[in-house]
Amino acid sequence: MPEPLVIVAGVTGAGKSTIGTALAVKLGVPFIDADALHPPANISKMASGHPLTDDDRLPWLETIGRTLGEHSDTGLVVACSSLKRTYRDLIRSLAPRTFFVVLTGPRELIAARLAARTDHFMPPALLDSQLAAFEPLTPDERGTDLDIDIDINTIVDTGVAAVTADTTH
Repeated sequence: MPEPLVIVAGVTGAGKSTIGTALAVKLGVPFIDADALHPPANISKMASGHPLTDDDRLPWLETIGRTLGEHSDTGLVVACSSLKRTYRDLIRSLAPRTFFVVLTGPRELIAARLAARTDHFMPPALLDSQLAAFEPLTPDERGTDLDIDIDINTIVDTGVAAVTADTTH
């Protein structure tokens, strides 16, 4: 069976990097934070408090899809917001086996996490724009939604179970 290709998705502050890192360890595959794949112009734009446009995101999403595709033999977990269906479709067009683990939770919890975070370029002010843009997984998409309002071990174990139950990875 091929190694899993997974995107841990969700709005800023949902815990994508934390959950993604732990998920990759449990699955025995590498981890990449998609923020590291952004071109400098995107990071500057977000750091100054401006949300990215779809045109800004397009080359970044293509890089993510190609990176997943390049890891089809080794497997890979990527932390990437993947807020819209069109973004997920673009990634899947380049890496068809990609399974999405979407982290969801109450706005208040995510806002509190963002307020406590000091080492990230994404300002808390962009949370509402991300929540407004978010499109949940639809039944025809490969993936699962995980509630972040529980302990991290349970989230990771549930994610591992969902990925390993996906027989097409």
